[in-house]
Amino acid sequence: MASTSASLANVRSTLQRGSIRELKGHKLKVQSVGWSCDGHRLASGSVDQTARVWNADRTSTRDAIELKGHQGDVDQLAWDPNDPDRLATASIDKSVRIWDMRASTKARHIIQTPGENINIAWSPDSRNIAVGNKDDVICFIDPRGGTDSTGNRKYIWHTLTNDVEINEIRWNYPGDLFFATTGHGTIQIMEFPSFNLVYTLPAHTANCYCIEFDPKGRYMATGASDALVSLWDLEELICVRTFGRLDWPVRTISFSFDGELIASGSEDHLVDISHVETGEHVYKLQCGAAVNTVAWHPSKYLLAYAGDEVSGPSRNEGNLRVFGISV
Repeated sequence: MASTSASLANVRSTLQRGSIRELKGHKLKVQSVGWSCDGHRLASGSVDQTARVWNADRTSTRDAIELKGHQGDVDQLAWDPNDPDRLATASIDKSVRIWDMRASTKARHIIQTPGENINIAWSPDSRNIAVGNKDDVICFIDPRGGTDSTGNRKYIWHTLTNDVEINEIRWNYPGDLFFATTGHGTIQIMEFPSFNLVYTLPAHTANCYCIEFDPKGRYMATGASDALVSLWDLEELICVRTFGRLDWPVRTISFSFDGELIASGSEDHLVDISHVETGEHVYKLQCGAAVNTVAWHPSKYLLAYAGDEVSGPSRNEGNLRVFGISV
């Protein structure tokens, strides 16, 4: 207990020394942020129909790469978990685009999908991308592509239709289970790649919006419109703790690289940072609007976040921010 208290005090001290860096470039609000697996790049997706990739190692934002081509909001994005140069973006223009940061600002692959896409996830082995749309259909994509019987290029190899609202999708770290949060407050857990339903977890009393996995493989966290973040033991699938410091629906959650901290954002104008093992409050990050997205850096106490800010004399609605220290 003493070592936990000392560790927590050190983390608090670290965050209290943190500063906020603002990244300007998007013209409209940012919906999604994510770090490359090596932490050298930060990507953002926006309502302005673009994604931008920022060099996390430079102080200037002028050399950020703008990725154009989508004809609708870029609602979510996902980096390849093993390749820091590959990024996938999902848009309501009914397409997924895969970008190679070494090549050019043009998409390497453009994959047409049946609906307006709102969520995306990359499998831990990099062999599959799952994308969900507003009609609650999940498409599974082989990013390497293949050919159908007529010789045409084919990326989508499986489609799941659902009779419940699907909000966010993820694989577990071994990649043998696939998770989907639902409008009923449940988590659908399926075997992968057989898609056999293993269990429907009654996680929340209201719409479940987001899901994340602890990088140490111990826990799963879920956030919902009941304003709670729930922490689940992955071995037993039991709730070991809830975080209830927010008053409005939880839109986004993220674990720190060491699994010690969890950040959650909601329609409250703040990001709550709590200690995973004890549930203690660590830091409160005040924001100017509801928070859409949070993402911890893969090896540092750096938190990227963005929300529904409205343009004003001192801010632009398309800005995102990075909080913390880089050492």
